[in-house]
Amino acid sequence: MTSETEIFKVLDFISEKALREEILEYCQVLTFQKGETIVREGEYVKVLPIVLSGHIRVFQAKEDREILLYYVDPSQTCMMSLSACFYNNQSPSQAVAVSETKILAIPTRYITQWQKKYNSWNNFVIKTFRNRYDELLETFESVAFDHIDKRVMEYLNHRKEKEDTSIIKLSHQQLAYELGTTRVVISRILKQFEMDGILKLHRAEIELL
Repeated sequence: MTSETEIFKVLDFISEKALREEILEYCQVLTFQKGETIVREGEYVKVLPIVLSGHIRVFQAKEDREILLYYVDPSQTCMMSLSACFYNNQSPSQAVAVSETKILAIPTRYITQWQKKYNSWNNFVIKTFRNRYDELLETFESVAFDHIDKRVMEYLNHRKEKEDTSIIKLSHQQLAYELGTTRVVISRILKQFEMDGILKLHRAEIELL
């Protein structure tokens, strides 16, 4: 069970006492295991997830390919879900737990109410849209202009930093899905990186040196 102290240690930007009381009364803390879906693409969003611990991967899937949009870390929420909540739209993306992840589940009816009532919540919403817009722009520029080998290395370093380990549990096919390319291309790049002494390849694992 997650205590009140633990919740507001993460959500320290919530300054109003009345808002804290409403959060404790109306919201739930939910736990998702690694790989579990938190928000499903094409479904209506009933609660806004704010991460308390762990990480969420947000992506879009088309046919047999995926494109990573961004990660959601503790004290953050998903812009795609937030937008869907505002306009009562279906989610345009999928959100999956990267590891065991706890979220604060906020019923959608409170999102706009709190924006009008509480300055700290309004600032949080605005900051979420601004920061995620910047991240999505970086993703677009990376896909459009960066060479795939650079994107592979950036992705692996990002995973290393997030998971605090140099051994990334990931198959060539999974990495291809993440970056929206093919397994053949990924295998060729990883083999070249291994020959250059940048990493070592193991079965369904990549070890960064």
